Amino acid sequence: MMQMLLQVIVSGILLGGMYSLITIGLTLIFGVVRIVNFAHGEFLMLGMFLCYFLVTSLGIDPYLTMLPVAAVLFALGAFTQKVFIQPLLGDENSQLIITVGMMYFLQNAALFLFGGEYRTISVDYQNTVMNIGSLNVSLTKAVSFAITIFIIAALFLFLKKTFYGRAIRAVAQDRNASLLMGIPVNQVFQVTFGIGAAIVGVASCLLMPIFYVYPTVGMNFVLISFVVAVLGGLGDIRGALVGGLLIGVIESASGYYVSPGLKEAFCFVIFFLVLIFKPAGMLSSRNKDLVVE
Repeated sequence: MMQMLLQVIVSGILLGGMYSLITIGLTLIFGVVRIVNFAHGEFLMLGMFLCYFLVTSLGIDPYLTMLPVAAVLFALGAFTQKVFIQPLLGDENSQLIITVGMMYFLQNAALFLFGGEYRTISVDYQNTVMNIGSLNVSLTKAVSFAITIFIIAALFLFLKKTFYGRAIRAVAQDRNASLLMGIPVNQVFQVTFGIGAAIVGVASCLLMPIFYVYPTVGMNFVLISFVVAVLGGLGDIRGALVGGLLIGVIESASGYYVSPGLKEAFCFVIFFLVLIFKPAGMLSSRNKDLVVE
């Protein structure tokens, strides 16, 4: 009994790590640019398709596609912010509408170009299971979790220790004061949007050995990301990490002990409860600043 509970918790933590990585890209963009990117899941979908075609065409390992996929997604994110979001700064309703429009456009473009069938990749270590004491741990999920922790740690160091990272945090706190200090705010917006998209690009490569890719796959993950973001507090990177791990454990436990078909229902019940009783997030007392402490 206790062994199975521990197995469920470990599986949930490994799954939650990927949820955290996807959500951190979303919450970083919100914390700085002040926009909820509803097309975030479609960026994930595009990254998964790009990873799929690189693996199947060139025969390279999916984890080696992270750099080119992240670079492409960074360019796409920066382009999206400059061309579509930047002209609408100050008009929050129009910003939200245009990201929703992008979501449907990218979904339908992928359906037209790639078809609606489910695709996956096959690698030699895909079904490898490591035995750690009495626990069985999937190698692909363990590697994904390790890379996730590394990316999150690197992002924290970048935001706290580098000049550009401090500029991003300054813009998140007060964009008008940042302008007076000579910080190129519009450039910071573009770079931040690109970093958020690049992070989800890395996540897409980590997901490919585990999940299928199809034109609407991003919708499934972005819904969970919204739950994680609200749970941890929008704009709170620390909260996104902890919230993702918590949602992963809840989903894993409810799927095993209750029903696999109801595991997402439990996540959304928590989502509604948090919105009702603590809308700023369970782990954050505010939701207006980028939090990295």
